[in-house]
Amino acid sequence: MRIVDELLEKAKKVREAWDVLRNATTREKNKAIKKIAEKLDERRKEILEANRIDVEKARERGVKESLVDRLALNDKRIDEMIKACETVIGLKDPVGEVIDSWVREDGLRIARVRVPIGPIGIIYESRPNVTVETTILALKSGNTILLRGGSDALNSNKAIVSAIREALKETEIPESSVEFIENTDRSLVLEMIRLREYLSLVIPRGGYGLISFVRDNATVPVLETGVGNCHIFVDESADLKKAVPVIINAKTQRPGTCNAAEKLLVHEKIAKEFLPVIVEELRKHGVEVRGCEKTREIVPDVVPATEDDWPTEYLDLIIAIKVVKNVDEAIEHIKKYSTGHSESILTENYSNAKKFVSEIDAAAVYVNASTRFTDGGQFGFGAEIGISTQRFHARGPVGLRELTTYKFVVLGEYHVRE
Repeated sequence: MRIVDELLEKAKKVREAWDVLRNATTREKNKAIKKIAEKLDERRKEILEANRIDVEKARERGVKESLVDRLALNDKRIDEMIKACETVIGLKDPVGEVIDSWVREDGLRIARVRVPIGPIGIIYESRPNVTVETTILALKSGNTILLRGGSDALNSNKAIVSAIREALKETEIPESSVEFIENTDRSLVLEMIRLREYLSLVIPRGGYGLISFVRDNATVPVLETGVGNCHIFVDESADLKKAVPVIINAKTQRPGTCNAAEKLLVHEKIAKEFLPVIVEELRKHGVEVRGCEKTREIVPDVVPATEDDWPTEYLDLIIAIKVVKNVDEAIEHIKKYSTGHSESILTENYSNAKKFVSEIDAAAVYVNASTRFTDGGQFGFGAEIGISTQRFHARGPVGLRELTTYKFVVLGEYHVRE
């Protein structure tokens, strides 16, 4: 069978399965997710062994450790997958929710009701936990899913999908509600994002290259999950002792994720006091520090930052620092270079906090908190299918509600329009 024929066959299967899944009850969907959690636990050793092979191959190819961390699984991360399943089971099923309703003067009743979007195609890189998170969110919201993971995580994804499909066999949910494209030929991506006959939505989850390629070439509607060039601005009023652990957390906890801080802006009035402290702390955590001219006047041995640094998402233990005059200059810098993901201000000044929140256009805007909280699990969604930096129809962590659309249900008494 030609690889394109295989793709078409799997796309057709998820479309056919959707006719069943979209009418499944909450009980049936929750049972399927519970079975998935059980199979992940049962097949834990098999999944970890497959992942070990992927990690070894990645290191042999010289993949940087921050990206290897995104790929790697361990018992804790499998436990987190299982916990995500349990959380999603406990969340309210959005399908069938009446968003709003009203009655016309002539008695015609109109309601806006949540319904599944349809078969979803997701194209993602590296992180095998995405396979579980996207699957359980899709199933709970009544959507089937066609998965196309990256070659780096092929063995891990195959093992996880095998467990998922085995679980579905024991439920009322069709096994083909989840299909996985094992062939890593990149030409399949172009074919997949043009399957309007079968797919209702395509979601790219990865780096800028993947996202822009899908956005520019798809004929299927696209939900972009964005690149994260995230900033933290330390205002002159900030509690500097409390600011340090926030910055360290945002930069170093998992530097290969899209919600990690990539840029640090520091008010000029505290720069001489704060920069030596934060640079030393960052270096203790293995971070390469780059800085503007004013930063280097205070800490001369930091790497000179160039214009190319300011728009760059490093996904690594690297941060660039810029000294700014005030909150207005910080906001202007962020407006110029932000990818609209997550931006944070550390301040004790209410007016500056209010100004920052009002003027920064991003999916998540923080006051006195790490950007690392931009995550479906942290926001109480159980999991996420990605972080949307679009302004419609979903923004920020994409959870159950964001995986639905709506239809109008109109009830009449043999009404006619005059």
